Amino acid sequence: MNTSTSIPAQASTENPVEARVDAYDWKALTGELDSFGCAILPQLLTPEECHAISRLYPQERHFRSHVIMARHGFGKGEYRYFSYPLPGLLSGLRTALYPHLAGIANEWNERMGMDERYPDEHASFLTQCHEAGQTRPTPLLLQYVPGDFNCLHQDLYGELAFPIQVAILLSEPGQDFTGGEFVLTEQRPRMQSRVEVVPLRQGDAVAFAVHNRPEQGTRGSYRVNLRHGVSRVRSGMRHTVGIIFHDAR
Repeated sequence: MNTSTSIPAQASTENPVEARVDAYDWKALTGELDSFGCAILPQLLTPEECHAISRLYPQERHFRSHVIMARHGFGKGEYRYFSYPLPGLLSGLRTALYPHLAGIANEWNERMGMDERYPDEHASFLTQCHEAGQTRPTPLLLQYVPGDFNCLHQDLYGELAFPIQVAILLSEPGQDFTGGEFVLTEQRPRMQSRVEVVPLRQGDAVAFAVHNRPEQGTRGSYRVNLRHGVSRVRSGMRHTVGIIFHDAR
């Protein structure tokens, strides 16, 4: 994937989150999502912001639950779901990213013949989630050590599921950890699965399809099914924050 046209200007603590997100080339990112089911947002967070989020992990007051992945057959590793109110930076990112992704999501649903449409603002979509009984926040902080991995999966937590989510790598590959690549698989009807390994540096984000996306065929668009995961961490410690836009039941 080509990311050279997608780097925001002045992605720093002086650059507010909304301005930082708006500065990306969203036309190019939309093309990446349409073609491959994922797109990289380089340098979305500064190293200082990455460290600040990672340091939250042992502070239980920020979280509503703690999941040991091996107990549920999800892989090896652990993660914590944030509680409301979310930390300000994560809340701001969730709000700022959503409008750009909602337009893509609505176009995808139209192409796939699905009736669901998403409102322009994230607060309105959360209202829909809460009215459907989905009230638990889904942003999460993941921690991996040597031997840990995340099995291929889809983050669906209820009847309402926003079709795109974002993961941000908080650790520096080759310095903080080795291995642990983000992996996306795509299954097309009557075809073998396609694999996308997404190269991320510290502070980079990847936006990717949660479940389905449209693919253009000879007779119009059809649905392809996607799953994502993380390969085995070989050394060190890897932290990632996941921004999921629907809440959970």
